[in-house]
Amino acid sequence: MLNRDPLDAPNPLRTDLVVTGVVGVLGLLLALAVPGDGNSLDAPGWAMFAAVTTSLLWRRRHPVPVLLVMVVLVGTYHALDYSHAATTPATMVALYTVAVTGPPMRAALLGVGTVGITLTVMFLLNTDRGLEMLRTSGWIIAVVVIGMDVRVYRKYIAATVERAERAERTREEEAARRVAEERLRIARDLHDLLAHSITLIGVQTSVASHVLTVSPDRLDRAAISQALDGISDTCRGARSELRTTLDVLRAAGTAEGEEGTWGGALPDLSALPGLVEAARTAGAETRLTVRTEGVRVPPVAEAAAYRIVQESLTNAVRHAGPAPRVRVRVETRAGALHVTVTDNGGAPGGKGAPVDPGYGIVGMRERARSVGGTLDAGPFDDGFRVAAVLPLREYGDAAEEDPERDPAYGERPAGPGGRRESVV
Repeated sequence: MLNRDPLDAPNPLRTDLVVTGVVGVLGLLLALAVPGDGNSLDAPGWAMFAAVTTSLLWRRRHPVPVLLVMVVLVGTYHALDYSHAATTPATMVALYTVAVTGPPMRAALLGVGTVGITLTVMFLLNTDRGLEMLRTSGWIIAVVVIGMDVRVYRKYIAATVERAERAERTREEEAARRVAEERLRIARDLHDLLAHSITLIGVQTSVASHVLTVSPDRLDRAAISQALDGISDTCRGARSELRTTLDVLRAAGTAEGEEGTWGGALPDLSALPGLVEAARTAGAETRLTVRTEGVRVPPVAEAAAYRIVQESLTNAVRHAGPAPRVRVRVETRAGALHVTVTDNGGAPGGKGAPVDPGYGIVGMRERARSVGGTLDAGPFDDGFRVAAVLPLREYGDAAEEDPERDPAYGERPAGPGGRRESVV
């Protein structure tokens, strides 16, 4: 009863009928039980008493009109000096309804007006009765104050429930967003891993098949052995990386385990020479330049750079035709890690490209965005270029959280072993 808004309560008509019946019985008992409290009720008195009580049926839908009608009827009723206590319960209920369903200022004005009219009528009839009414008028004011207090309490409860529901919706939306992000991350990891490995295996298998079919009389055992060794190395690397990815997914059940596992699972820039060597084994002429002098690169940026280079090399080997030329450059400047991969046509939409370019470039863009960076991919000087800019500041972190970091670029000394400058 306290928490529920009376305008939204179920079965309002039944509730109003019960309230009206209880108030009518209580008023009748007061009329009979208080002797000397005005004249006995005759036909006009009973009619006004019944009208005052019955008007409570509409109090919920029209509280102010009901109170105004009741003030007129009760004023006339008291002016005729009928039993004054009989209409008090109905007046109290009407005042409470006005206070609990409307603004506090309106309730206060109507309460004061009702008390003023009642006192005026009572003083005109009899000074003693007016003084008695003045002494008991505090009950009327108390009813109005209680109504206003209950209204404020109900608003507080409604606001609390709304905040709880909004927080629950936010939690559900956040959980759904995290699930979607996790699915995208898994899709990117599996695509990068499997597409790269399968492409290299396919190219190396084609080399072995070509050697066996073109000149079977002059079997180049060294070429076949190199191709098979490359396939074996690629399979071992794919198996190891797939196992690492699955271990990360299994450990993601707890937040603490997930945070700790990622630190050792993310590939970094030191693994780029392995990608270059694998691309060379597949027949690509590849040159790698890495310059990160005196700059600490966040692990997530290193992982994104690694995956971008991996997908770019896969596209070059797959689409650039025989003996593609690929240049990979990774360097830090202007507070960001710049990754540039150019080739002589190796990309979806380039020479020999399939009709469906797949999800490679889409995945690279998503990886760059996941660390707050950008990526452009398109034709460049009769070839294809992928250019990514990955910020060195941890995505979503403030610069002041790391006092060693440069406030302008988020850079800090890499420390012993942190300097990287190599050309492969």
